[in-house]
Amino acid sequence: MAKPLPRAWANVEEIEELAVPRLPAAIAGYYTGYSGSGVTIKDTRDSFARWRLLPRCLRDVSRVDTSCSLLGRKLEMPILVAPMAMQCMADPVGESGVARATKELGGGMILSTMSTISLEEVAQAAGPDGFLMFQLYVLSKREVTEAMVRRAERAGYKAIVVTVDAPRLGKRDEDERLQFRCPPHLRLANLAELQKDSAAARAGQESSGSGFAAFFTALIDPSLTWECITWLRGITSLPIFVKGILSPDDARQAVKAGVAGIVVSTHGGRQLDGTPAPLDVLPFIARAVAGAVPILIDGGIRRGSDVLKCLALGATAVLVGRPILWGLTLGGEEGAKAVLSTLRTELEHDMALLGVPSLAQLNEDYIIPPSGGVLALPAARL
Repeated sequence: MAKPLPRAWANVEEIEELAVPRLPAAIAGYYTGYSGSGVTIKDTRDSFARWRLLPRCLRDVSRVDTSCSLLGRKLEMPILVAPMAMQCMADPVGESGVARATKELGGGMILSTMSTISLEEVAQAAGPDGFLMFQLYVLSKREVTEAMVRRAERAGYKAIVVTVDAPRLGKRDEDERLQFRCPPHLRLANLAELQKDSAAARAGQESSGSGFAAFFTALIDPSLTWECITWLRGITSLPIFVKGILSPDDARQAVKAGVAGIVVSTHGGRQLDGTPAPLDVLPFIARAVAGAVPILIDGGIRRGSDVLKCLALGATAVLVGRPILWGLTLGGEEGAKAVLSTLRTELEHDMALLGVPSLAQLNEDYIIPPSGGVLALPAARL
């Protein structure tokens, strides 16, 4: 039975405090968690207050178009769901419900390797009109990795998104303290055999701290280099994105390696603590890439105006993570859909106020950097 969707929230920023108390402590801790002292996760959200929008007046905004193009596909909004593990912990519809919500609203979704519903089932839920990409961890067992890539290709996924910022998990104190594990009634559906009977499974079971962290550490290949991109390009015809880029040097190297796109990300503030916020490095990444490939960005996006700032600084689209989990927790599939719909409505509204009827018109002229306000802008932009 579908959950009744609460109407007590007016925007995406409000829903976390409503959703978290409804979850068991270990699950809430995993979803809200961060690494280290939480410097990066806090700064990521704060970064949106540092960059200011510079509107234009007397522009015809009687019609506002929120659509964008990604991998040759028109999306009705530049908002995709970020890859997040174990969404069935929030609601039984999990990843399938989110896939249906994104299809209905004309967005897209990146499915996690660590999903609790198989990539084939999620593809079936999205249907032929859905836009799905598959997030991939390159495992020590390359044959298992290759099998997942081929499954995603057969199921109709549009791209492979390789996470490159996790040679091991960040130090997540809350997960260790609460001994977080995938709940016994759920499974990591894309890794079912490895979760059931493998050295990684035994490591997870025997851990006195976070069983999930121990399982993950035993699975992942920490010796990866850019060679893995060459290897992946050799086993699939799907476009390959790399997720977790913060350095312009890495962005240039990614383009040189033949990737089809870049995701600027701090892994939700859950990997190395003390790194810069994705929004702050985005313009440098955009200049390094120079339009060669699309750029996606995630981290801290809660408002339509946040989306505008990302796009003005060079992103093609944004990824939204935790708010989707809160929507699922509060209202299942309808809750996830409400979160996406709220963001899309705010985006359309704020585009009109900014004076841009089309996303294609956005550029750095519509944004003020944090360094010194309006007086720091070149005269041509005043």
